[in-house]
Amino acid sequence: MSDDRERWNERYSDRSGADGAVETIPELERRVDTLPDGRALDVATGTGDNAIFLAERGYDVDAVDISDEAIETARERADRQGVDVNWVRADLADFDPGRRRYDLVTVRYFAALEYLPDLKAALAPDGVLMYEHHLRSSDPVAGPSSDRYRYRSNELLHACLDLTVLSYEERRRPLDDADGTDDEGAVAVATLVARRSSGGTQSYPKR
Repeated sequence: MSDDRERWNERYSDRSGADGAVETIPELERRVDTLPDGRALDVATGTGDNAIFLAERGYDVDAVDISDEAIETARERADRQGVDVNWVRADLADFDPGRRRYDLVTVRYFAALEYLPDLKAALAPDGVLMYEHHLRSSDPVAGPSSDRYRYRSNELLHACLDLTVLSYEERRRPLDDADGTDDEGAVAVATLVARRSSGGTQSYPKR
């Protein structure tokens, strides 16, 4: 078993999350009605929040994670919600997403810039990438303890300029279970929404 797999299995060994509410990327929930329908890939799915949310809305979802424990918890949650997801236990380094296969790719809280070329190639024409990740911050925010696992300002944006960027924002916001009254209950995140398309004249969704 790889060190990464063992580490994430230990993190997800507490199955209490199987009973928790589904908490998606906020921008995904807000924009879902403007996104292309069809097939979706949720990268580093964890306990399956984005995957379950999309499956509930009719997407054919593949969800990949390195952790057996995470996949099992996600599977239990999906069963409780009565939805089907294709759960894939794999290291992203060994996972082939294919080409032009997905109408939507979602990534949350996974430092995956080295995998972005493959993930972008996996987008179907006009397919959308939605990616949210922690930022390096001078504020005492929650998240990874090391800047090694956080992105610099605009780093995610620059990595996706070969796509049509529909939305990009860097901000601090309350954690899902916090009231937002202090910085320790907040995260600093970058959120990107980008489409695989090009050309000077395009159609753009309303906010």
